[in-house]
Amino acid sequence: MAKPEEINSYSSHFFPTIDQCASIGREKDTVVADMDGTLLRGRSSFPYFALIAFEVGGILRLFFLLLVSPLAWILYYHVSESAGIRVLIFATFAGMKVSHIESVARAVLPKFYSGDLHPETWRVFSSCGKRCVLTANPRVMVEAFLKDYLGADMVIGTEIDVYKGRATGLLKSPGVLVGKNKADALKKAFRDDKVPDIGLGDRKTDHMFMKLCKESFMVPPKPEVQPVSHDKFPKPIVFHDGRLVQKPTPFIALVTILWIPVGFLLACLRIAAGTLLPMPLVYYAIWALGVRVYIKGTPPPPAKKSTGQTGVLFICSHRTLLDPIFLSIALGRPIPTVTYSLSRLSEFISPIKTFRLSRDRVTDANMIKKLLREGDLVICPEGTTCREPFLLRFSALFAELTDELVPVAMANRMSMFHGTTTRGWKGMDPFYFFMNPSPAYEVTFLNKLPNELTCGAGKSSHEVANYIQRMIASSLSYECTNFTRKDKYRALAGNDGTVVEKPKLDANKVMGC
Repeated sequence: MAKPEEINSYSSHFFPTIDQCASIGREKDTVVADMDGTLLRGRSSFPYFALIAFEVGGILRLFFLLLVSPLAWILYYHVSESAGIRVLIFATFAGMKVSHIESVARAVLPKFYSGDLHPETWRVFSSCGKRCVLTANPRVMVEAFLKDYLGADMVIGTEIDVYKGRATGLLKSPGVLVGKNKADALKKAFRDDKVPDIGLGDRKTDHMFMKLCKESFMVPPKPEVQPVSHDKFPKPIVFHDGRLVQKPTPFIALVTILWIPVGFLLACLRIAAGTLLPMPLVYYAIWALGVRVYIKGTPPPPAKKSTGQTGVLFICSHRTLLDPIFLSIALGRPIPTVTYSLSRLSEFISPIKTFRLSRDRVTDANMIKKLLREGDLVICPEGTTCREPFLLRFSALFAELTDELVPVAMANRMSMFHGTTTRGWKGMDPFYFFMNPSPAYEVTFLNKLPNELTCGAGKSSHEVANYIQRMIASSLSYECTNFTRKDKYRALAGNDGTVVEKPKLDANKVMGC
């Protein structure tokens, strides 16, 4: 949030604008940049506080933050910038476990921050050899994104007070880093180093720290500027978590709060229709309830047990746990599926049979072979879901078990809530998907794999798996990767499902198809 008089008087007579800053030959320079309105196009930090409030504290905490936001606005504009930010921090963080805040900062916020990166600031910031961010935001909520995705070497932000692992909602001295506090923090950080070469800010209160730099440039308010595209980031954002699809501005936060009770009842009705009605009728029932299913390609006919024909193994890309269900809806008949880490509630309400994988290769292979002798089967060889236009590495076991392989490209659309989670309770996944006003699934049946490309014709299981991955990725215009389930959980939850580890995401694992 920036005061109108500050926005309108970013004072080009004090400092030139960012477009006048050269970015060539800056490899040895040090840059210091503000965040809101400078590194990011948006000048309001409310959406990011709202994300933490909802993802850690739930709908009631988000509602509380929304209630106090007018007070924060009044204090910010009529008392002081510091007072308004203090209210937002207290309403958001008070009582929260710091570990939960850090988890959301690592798994949820980068996706939203990255969609608002200012192109001119990034041009200068990315060209410098040493990068520092000086921000009024709490360091705990911005540091993961700035260091992991923007390559910041130093993040200096407001420090929250902590008691027994929980945030008190208060701040450590010197309080919110604005004005003089920012300048003092910069002096302290560079006490034994040379003066920063470039200072970047967007408002009058940034002038104090900018005057300490050799060169300083203002970022004028231009909301029409397009954000930096993700292909220009040092590291791709393949994985992210959180329930909310859109950045929660105050209006969107209010709409979300009002919609959740209605959406939950609608989700229950949609799930009941899918569970209780015969599968041939489900397509029409959920369509009447606002769920769209689009079917492309020609699926194979059911296997004929009388002739000894084994079932077809449908190889699906994995977007949500509902992939096999929507494939069954597209076929008009229930197709069983093998699953891993599915909640008991999801199993109970599932309209199709589910069989748990043990992650023991021999045991799982025997179970899948048995199921194929009984009929068709669905498998998602990625092992976990991915929201972005990427496909994770395909486990090759399925290719060794049958040559009757039909790739299926799954794509979906959600406008309010994501139907997957890494950190939360997976039992709510189907409810959140169906809580969207008009969710959609696109099921594309690709051509059955030719016999000459199967293991029966001498191909290795890895060759078959990689070929099918490329087929599906090509049909969806997605990108193939070597990332696995463990990579996802390390990046989002800080563990591989069992052992707590420091999250690490290797950008070199992304490869072209």
